[in-house]
Amino acid sequence: MTATTTRLDAPRLLAAVPELAGLLADTVHGGASIGFLAPLDRTDAIAWWRGRAEAVASGQLAVWVARDAGRVLGTVTLAFADKPNSRHRAELVKLMVHRDARGRGLGRALLATAEQAAAEAGITLLHLDTETDSPAERLYRSAGWTRAGVIPDYAASPDGVLRPTTLYYKHVGATVRAG
Repeated sequence: MTATTTRLDAPRLLAAVPELAGLLADTVHGGASIGFLAPLDRTDAIAWWRGRAEAVASGQLAVWVARDAGRVLGTVTLAFADKPNSRHRAELVKLMVHRDARGRGLGRALLATAEQAAAEAGITLLHLDTETDSPAERLYRSAGWTRAGVIPDYAASPDGVLRPTTLYYKHVGATVRAG
């Protein structure tokens, strides 16, 4: 796969909303627990993505898309902390790869892009949560993320069943620890 990954500013995010909404719907309908229940209405998916534009414009979110032949096949987002005591960390959220593009390394490439960008931005600690025993969890473990623990009944899967989530973290960049 020869996907090109690009960071989106707010205007480019808004321009990509129809494709991102399609990716979100595909991900939810494929069973991934990413905060939505199935069936996900396209109008709701569009509204959700449009709602991210202000946070992208303010620098609270960084969103990347991976395209191949002009088609959006994946995305990843970093959510930056807004409190003074947590500016060294960011949360990795909404790593999605279209079902027909999985298994070709795109998820790993998006993850690496976010990790590198975080380190370049001075972030030293990333964290995330993912459904326990999901394919995403296997990706994070294989990419060197450390399992912090499991929370039972944390979120509903797309079909509405409460499932556990696993918390992960990863040190990136130059880590400076308070003494």
